[in-house]
Amino acid sequence: MSKVQKSNLEELIAIFNKMESVIVAFSGGVDSALTAVVAHQTLGPSALAVTAVSPALAQRELAETHALAQRFGFAHRVINTQELEREGYVANTSQRCFFCKDELYSHLDEIKEREGFAWVANGTNTDDLGDYRPGLRAASDHDARSPLVEAGLSKSDVRRLAQELEIPIWDKPAQPCLSSRIPYGIPVTGQTLSKIERAEDFLRGLGLKEVRARHHDQLCRVEVGAGEMELAFAHRLAIVESIKKIGYLWVSLDLAGLRSGSLNDQLELGPKPKASSGRGA
Repeated sequence: MSKVQKSNLEELIAIFNKMESVIVAFSGGVDSALTAVVAHQTLGPSALAVTAVSPALAQRELAETHALAQRFGFAHRVINTQELEREGYVANTSQRCFFCKDELYSHLDEIKEREGFAWVANGTNTDDLGDYRPGLRAASDHDARSPLVEAGLSKSDVRRLAQELEIPIWDKPAQPCLSSRIPYGIPVTGQTLSKIERAEDFLRGLGLKEVRARHHDQLCRVEVGAGEMELAFAHRLAIVESIKKIGYLWVSLDLAGLRSGSLNDQLELGPKPKASSGRGA
């Protein structure tokens, strides 16, 4: 372990020691995985990782949280959240992520108060602070902590430290929730989320590692990593046939390749979608 990585780890451990007990919002990505692992290694049974399950979480992601919890032996609990019962979430404005995270932290706060945990923590890193992330406001509203930010860890720092700690998903591509595939202004429904998940599962079954199935009503716009464009094109007929069977009328391959957060482009093309000012029903 390098001096920098050792310093990063020591800083994280010091932060968790001062917390004394913590609930970690554990999505299955590398950021929250590192947070959960170090919290467990520092606090033992005083750390609890919680994964929120809803139609917006792909089943493959849920399975990975179970596998990681078993591998590292940390306490792990699965809860159900009801984003689709919140009007502000379903309306899918540019503030959708706020309502998602507000729902999540409301549940985690209940566990914290009921079971006597001192803090709720997330896996936000310093690079996230420069992105468009309404969910950060929900974290602030609920006084959730961001240990990786407090320790000054960027995404690259997180990946290097996760690799050093032998967390197998240290190089896992970002996997935002399935609702992020739906353009702002198009309502989020369970049926649409299911179609997106099925399309992406098929694409990954072809060997594609970085994929997004962007939902545009009857069109599915497929994004893949730049290095996988040829593989996707080689399977274009199978992709079209399979995704049409899922319920889309047209299928396209975006020549720009995968761009995380690409649907935020619409915020720059015209008036921003009207932001909701309170919690949904």
